[in-house]
Amino acid sequence: MKTVLLTLAILTSMNLHAAPIKIGVLAPEGTGWAKNIKKMTSEIKEATAGNVEIKVYYGGSQGDEQDVLRKIRIGQLHGGIFTGKTLGEINGDVRVLELPFTFSHNRTKALTTLQNLAPFFNQKFEQNKFKNLATFEIGLVYFVTQKKVQDLNAIKSLKIWSWDGDPLVTNMFESMNLIGVPLALPDVLSSLSTGVVEAAYAPPIGILALQWNTKVKYMVDFPISYSIGAFVITSAAWAKVSPADQKKVQEISKKYETEINNGNAKDNEDALTAMKAQKIEFVKFNDTDLKVAQGYRADMIKKLRGKLFSEEALKKLEAELLKK
Repeated sequence: MKTVLLTLAILTSMNLHAAPIKIGVLAPEGTGWAKNIKKMTSEIKEATAGNVEIKVYYGGSQGDEQDVLRKIRIGQLHGGIFTGKTLGEINGDVRVLELPFTFSHNRTKALTTLQNLAPFFNQKFEQNKFKNLATFEIGLVYFVTQKKVQDLNAIKSLKIWSWDGDPLVTNMFESMNLIGVPLALPDVLSSLSTGVVEAAYAPPIGILALQWNTKVKYMVDFPISYSIGAFVITSAAWAKVSPADQKKVQEISKKYETEINNGNAKDNEDALTAMKAQKIEFVKFNDTDLKVAQGYRADMIKKLRGKLFSEEALKKLEAELLKK
């Protein structure tokens, strides 16, 4: 009987870790972010003696983020490295950090706020049956356009891509009275080529990785938001990892969280430099637009508080913004 029980225990342990954890990510292979993800997953596999293998599908090969989340829901995938849009479908409170016109050019303040609120967000992820292994900053978000605009009011004349199904973006477009063209992310490049849209928005690393820089002439040097991401897997997938291996995975993920954030910051700076070298003109807005933008932000908060994100999340954000 002891032999039978021992055999069953071994087989159970083998089955527990045999199948890889499959995740999807939009980041294309070859980008700095993708390279760090590869290093992270390789180190996790080595540290856990192959017990935890993470198979990553890069470059949107599993579809847009919405497709990846749907595949997670039906068990075809186990997780993803998502931007705030999709994270918000799991835990709406994270979107409070992406409220437009909150941080302006202050990337340091934005990152500190993200790090301070991460434990609160992680609790909410767990309540919704997901484990957050690492939280990332993607960077400050800018408009890029094919036509020159001198102020916020002028942007209203452009056909601007809006990420299909993003309630925060939809609300921003309504508050600012912008012309939105809802599209999936992979469709933006071709739409810029054909004139379906005349402007889009993303952090600099996204603008280059998605090749939008080849279709635009201007960048509005007036950050509209701060984009975040996270590496989440289902609680069910996480429960199949032994406690000892869970500890190793968390330690390695945390290490690469810092490396990826530092890498993204550098890549964003390099991307801005590259766009300038390509003769993309950086357009500055005046101080009047700063005041106008704060009015838009207040209107968005009024509409979204208690709906997209909780009052608790908003209070925590406002408390962080008061800190020096």
